[in-house]
Amino acid sequence: MSTPFVSGFTFIKNALTLGYPIKESLESLEPLCDEVIVNVGFDDRNLKNDDGTYDYLRDHFAHSKFRFYRSYWDPSKTSGGKILAEQTNIALSYCEGKICQYIQADEILHEKDYPAIHDAYINWDKRSDIDGLVFNYIHFYGNVDIVKHTRSIYRKEIRAIKNQKNIRSWKDAQGFRYQSGTKIHCLPVEASVYHYGWARKEMVMNNKVVAMDRLYHGNKNEQAAFKYERIWGLKAFRDHHPEVMKKWIEEHRNDIDIMNLPFRLELKNMGLLISDTVEEFTGFRIGEYRNYFLVD
Repeated sequence: MSTPFVSGFTFIKNALTLGYPIKESLESLEPLCDEVIVNVGFDDRNLKNDDGTYDYLRDHFAHSKFRFYRSYWDPSKTSGGKILAEQTNIALSYCEGKICQYIQADEILHEKDYPAIHDAYINWDKRSDIDGLVFNYIHFYGNVDIVKHTRSIYRKEIRAIKNQKNIRSWKDAQGFRYQSGTKIHCLPVEASVYHYGWARKEMVMNNKVVAMDRLYHGNKNEQAAFKYERIWGLKAFRDHHPEVMKKWIEEHRNDIDIMNLPFRLELKNMGLLISDTVEEFTGFRIGEYRNYFLVD
């Protein structure tokens, strides 16, 4: 059985200023897709004012598989990060494939997982009762040698959906639901999304945190400069990064030795300690929030 037509899709704004590995993200997505939709955000209604991200991406992906669109980010929309879902849905609206493979600008797919993802597309296509695929997550924190794994951060999320099913990006674009708000029935995929959003240098992270805070709260006041801390749930990463990230890691590596920073002890860590210990020995996460119905 042949693989159904697959549309990759994403959105991005100010990738160059905020240090997103968007080029690498798209390079990791491309081999799985028949087309790739990229929605690039602008600060003005005339769609002229950005930090060069649109031209940068057009220059790097100047072939027919990629389609680029411009969209306006209304600065008055500063509630709960909802504009992130809005921009995701704009990209989704241009997708022509039966399967829509989503990725965010700081997420990378590993080439070792392509066969599993490809097989999942084929098996999933046979199931009319399943409308999504759930991927595992690897979250880097502080640098590319440390991961954060604890109940306080999601370990799975929907990253592929079937098209024309009234499925939309949910709330702040972490996952997807039916337009009615109902959760989607999904299959698990033995593949991981490598999330580098918190692996950038502190100065770049500070700009990113300020920008994101405005999308959630409209806060334009001065804030204390962002500083990494040694927090609960950090572990050494002992596997291999996706090949497309090799150059980015060399150029953007953050040399902070986060495991030798003072440990920030919080009362809530006691609950995480219990939950994480149970998960380590049983694989079960106590009180895990799931934005989907998982079907084995």
